[in-house]
Amino acid sequence: MSRAVTPLTTALRAMREPWRKALRLWDHVSIYLPLLLMGGLALGTYWLVRNSPVFGPAEAAKEAKHEIDYFMRKFTIKTYDETGRLKSEIYGIEARHYPDTDTLEIDAPRIRSISDAGRLVTSTGNRALSNGDGSEVQLMGNARVVREAAKDADGNDLPRMEFQGEFLHAYINDERVKSHLPVVLIRGSDQFTGDTFAFNNLTGVADLNGRVKGVLVPRVLVPVPPR
Repeated sequence: MSRAVTPLTTALRAMREPWRKALRLWDHVSIYLPLLLMGGLALGTYWLVRNSPVFGPAEAAKEAKHEIDYFMRKFTIKTYDETGRLKSEIYGIEARHYPDTDTLEIDAPRIRSISDAGRLVTSTGNRALSNGDGSEVQLMGNARVVREAAKDADGNDLPRMEFQGEFLHAYINDERVKSHLPVVLIRGSDQFTGDTFAFNNLTGVADLNGRVKGVLVPRVLVPVPPR
């Protein structure tokens, strides 16, 4: 027994047909959905990489040029040890600091240094070049280093010593002075000259080389009266 096909039935079938096609299409699409999602993720990652800012390697630090970064005029610099004792005092008409070498170039310097034993050394010249902490000073032009008379650890008298030349290299902490140019050494009343020179105040040894000359002044012996 067959059912009669009415216009309403035909209309319902026509309405259900698009839904069936849509469901069949969704079944096919759902099979490939994971692949589509992975492809979309890959495309998104690629887009991010292409549009992200590129950070290049950090620029190499520029080499410090031999240029003055600060200067001082009619200045005095004093340094102290951890106990507050004065170690050195530097005075100059003008000083220029070079950051690439951490050196101080000083016009008309006057440098006073006091050793741990209390010995005073004064250094002067037309110009000086000092390292950052003032422990090494090169004196140029009318260079002069004077160690005042003092006593050694045993209480013996140390005569006044003076060094003169166009160039003197002083190592303050080590109490050494040297020069590759001719130097005049004055020790008390005696005087010596040499083409090159090195002196160690801690050992009391002076090393003169080249054309060495010396003048020794006889010491006057005071007679001791008999008892």
